Amino acid sequence: MLLIAFLLSGLLPALLVSVLSFYQARIALRTEIKHDLQTTGKAVAEHIDRILYERVQNVRSWSQLAIMQDMLIGDIDKRLSVFLHETRNSYAAQYIAIDVIDLQSVIVASSNPPRISQRLTSPTVWFSFTDNGQPITVYHLQNDQLMISAPIISSITLQPIGHLVATFNWSVIRDLLNHASQHATELALVDENKRLLAQSNNWSESRPSLHTHVPLENAFLVHDWEVKLNKEHDVAVAPVHRLGIIFLSLLVLMLILSMVLVRPIAKRITQPLEALTQFVKKLRQPDVVPPPLSGPSEVQSLHQAFTQMAAELEASEQQLTRAAKLAVVGEMAAAMSHEVRTPLGIMRSSADVLKREPALSEDGREVLGFIISETERLNKLVTTLIDSARPRPPSKTPLELQSHLQHVCDMLQKQAQDKHIQLSLDAPSPVTIAVDQDQMTQVMVNLIINAIQILPEYGQVVISLTRDAHYAYLSVADNGPGVPPAQQGHLFEAFFTQRAGGVGLGLAVVKQIVEAHGGTISYSSSPWQGAQFNLAFPFESA
Repeated sequence: MLLIAFLLSGLLPALLVSVLSFYQARIALRTEIKHDLQTTGKAVAEHIDRILYERVQNVRSWSQLAIMQDMLIGDIDKRLSVFLHETRNSYAAQYIAIDVIDLQSVIVASSNPPRISQRLTSPTVWFSFTDNGQPITVYHLQNDQLMISAPIISSITLQPIGHLVATFNWSVIRDLLNHASQHATELALVDENKRLLAQSNNWSESRPSLHTHVPLENAFLVHDWEVKLNKEHDVAVAPVHRLGIIFLSLLVLMLILSMVLVRPIAKRITQPLEALTQFVKKLRQPDVVPPPLSGPSEVQSLHQAFTQMAAELEASEQQLTRAAKLAVVGEMAAAMSHEVRTPLGIMRSSADVLKREPALSEDGREVLGFIISETERLNKLVTTLIDSARPRPPSKTPLELQSHLQHVCDMLQKQAQDKHIQLSLDAPSPVTIAVDQDQMTQVMVNLIINAIQILPEYGQVVISLTRDAHYAYLSVADNGPGVPPAQQGHLFEAFFTQRAGGVGLGLAVVKQIVEAHGGTISYSSSPWQGAQFNLAFPFESA
């Protein structure tokens, strides 16, 4: 009797633990399956996004190639058809055909030469949009084919002379869904009206308890398209059912071996804690790597908290380093300001004496005027550097930008001519806004000098001025090498420079001044694929 009681006292708690474990495992598995469905759906949606985006980019870029101008002469040497044929073959099964048609929909060149001179029949237009200024048209799906077209613009008349039509093999999308439909997972791509565009072979219209949907993110191409995922509940939790049978079968054995398993369980808890302790001790050492995430959820939470704290400490240290650099610059500026002011005063007084010479030419007087105005501006800049911790707020007065920009261009024309650089101003009409004249001069001088220093000889810099009802727009564009995409996010950071010997404060100062005026500054590629800085200043009363 005592033996039975002992067995029951050990069996009942173990049985209860087994049932609870089974239940928790079932819930955890459902949660993990839903998370896996979401992860799979996101990956498939991103893949579909990338495929559609690449197809649109292909059509847009191909339509702008110089070889497309061969259609003006009817592609008599078949160069364009050979190009289309080779291009289609290089993309394997992605494209069914690539055609160039004239304005009457007659095929002029094709990846399939027998189609030349035939009329291309296309489905109705599905939707249209503009990609980088290029109109793109997408036609309705038909027979697993998606036709995408873009106009071909004549390089002579700048008018449309035809269209490039790429027929995308829509079965690529279906194959992608089939590839992702593993372990009884069903996938489908639906449009904004929940109509099926593509589905895996095992797709069914029923809605199981385990399902999710992930929207496509490529907003400029499609809107409200979704990848839907379903999974049968019984199939999903079948591992848990098998696990329950195993639990019941091994229950007695687990009771016997429970004491043996105490040590491994304890090690599973203590080892992650010990690894985390060693990581904290070595936190200040270089190249320290956090231990892998393991152990119970509490230990994992502690691990995540410590690693997050370490990352935040490193970020704070970097911010303090940048602040220390700025403080050093401020101290150096204060220490050097007196030495800079002395030669500036001498230059100003010398220019005043020379300007009183009666035999001085008009060009000489103009140059002396530049020297006097620039020494005054530099003297104000030195004063600003002394108080670098407290930047001077702009003193706004009405300023006519057209004449002011012409003055800045005249002032920097000599530096541009030394490198045979063409410096021009495109300001068709006067624009008056309330700004700090000295700070506006500093902004434009910094941007133009940066362009002159980056450009090779015989380059080009164009300053443009436009306006609308609310803003005045300025741009400084060049035909230089531009800024690599990886560096564009750091352009306006202090001490970031592309030029050997540069300090990296010019663009940071420009951004500070522009924002102090309530304006914005951004970077983009110029029409010549160089650099272009775009400024916008709001209109306001002086």
